[in-house]
Amino acid sequence: MPIRPKLPMEFAAANLSDSSVRESLTPVAIKAVLRIADAWGLSEFDLGKLLGKSERTVYRYRENPVRTLSQDELTRISALIGIFKGLRLLLSEPLVYEWPTLPNSNPLFGNERPVDAMIRGGIPTMLRVRGYIDAIRGGS
Repeated sequence: MPIRPKLPMEFAAANLSDSSVRESLTPVAIKAVLRIADAWGLSEFDLGKLLGKSERTVYRYRENPVRTLSQDELTRISALIGIFKGLRLLLSEPLVYEWPTLPNSNPLFGNERPVDAMIRGGIPTMLRVRGYIDAIRGGS
């Protein structure tokens, strides 16, 4: 079943330092990243590490996401959404959902799963992975 997280068009260009913008994006961003994690088969632990948060925080996101996400969290989610969307344009099912959790020999990943490389490298690696996917598909 195709997963298509919906985000406002202005998400990518949003001023994430503005608390009112973060507040308005938080509910849909949490919903999108949880759907992506489910599609990729990520554990709460892995998703927490990708978001720079604890496993318990991810459980709270699922239960009742009432607080506003930080600029850091929204940046991480934006990168994951971009990766997800790029993979959907590049690959067919089921690989589109499996790719993040399969070992990858590209030097960017060092024979790790892309998810593990992103956990280890944080936002800079997440953005490099997004750029890598975009470059492969010829997009921007």
